[in-house]
Amino acid sequence: MIGPDELLTTTRAVRRRLDLDRDVPQALVDECLRIAQQAPTGGNRRIARFVVVRDAGLRRELGRLYREGWRRYLAEGVGSGPPRRVPGRDREALAMQRRVAASARHLADAIDRVPVHVIPCVTPRTDGADAVTQASVLGSVMPAVWSYMLAARARGLGTAWTTIHLFEERAVAELLGIPDDHMQVALIPTAFHTGARFSPAPRPPLDEFRSVDGW
Repeated sequence: MIGPDELLTTTRAVRRRLDLDRDVPQALVDECLRIAQQAPTGGNRRIARFVVVRDAGLRRELGRLYREGWRRYLAEGVGSGPPRRVPGRDREALAMQRRVAASARHLADAIDRVPVHVIPCVTPRTDGADAVTQASVLGSVMPAVWSYMLAARARGLGTAWTTIHLFEERAVAELLGIPDDHMQVALIPTAFHTGARFSPAPRPPLDEFRSVDGW
């Protein structure tokens, strides 16, 4: 069994190492979702709902929409800027950026073959909402998504948090019958992973991550 510290520091975004040929039993997904239900929510509200997509035809259509979003992502340059320059670590940061980009392309190509897609949704929508409302609503679903991903990791499943399909959110909602007042926040591809080991990712020193008593 993975200890809590190892679980928290080695739950990586898995894209290349998803096993596309092995089925994931719904009972195993449900175990992870029951754990996700225990995550804290803003005001103890239960406003999240997770849509699990297993049907091959639906996954094919989701894959098509995902790749439409991927093309828009590339065309609009979202998130494609260079990593922040850090003396002595530029080469390492650039190499990591390239690996991440390559794995994201791989996922876009193979997304419809991933056996399970999990789409967390929440209501109300936060389009144009104030900061407090956004934080409260998103804080009522994102802890549950992370709990789901941690539970999956503990059970030998790989996941990744991706939002590329949100370029086509309306079409995805129509495909899956998601009500207009519900907002999709992510798509979590879920599969058994290949390979045996995950390690903590390189990160900057703690002093570059946190401040005490002010910015």
